Amino acid sequence: MVRQPLTPEQIEAGRRLGALLRHARAGRDPAEVAHAAGVSPETLRKIETGRLPSPGFGTIISLGEALNVPVQELAATWRGGDLPLKAVS
Repeated sequence: MVRQPLTPEQIEAGRRLGALLRHARAGRDPAEVAHAAGVSPETLRKIETGRLPSPGFGTIISLGEALNVPVQELAATWRGGDLPLKAVS
């Protein structure tokens, strides 16, 4: 099965999600967060920088749990644009 290229909208959604996760990490050591989520530091780095705009569902759930970001907030950010106020403050 051939994977379809991501659309510009999907790429932008991945960038928003990465920005939210980077903000939620707020100075915590990336290796610590990655370990807590069960992913490699390189995977976390790629997600945060938008180089991995379409990470696996389980990866995002695990990162959200490690960073105390509710799945609803992750989904809203991916879907739609503005970062929730809670994530920005």
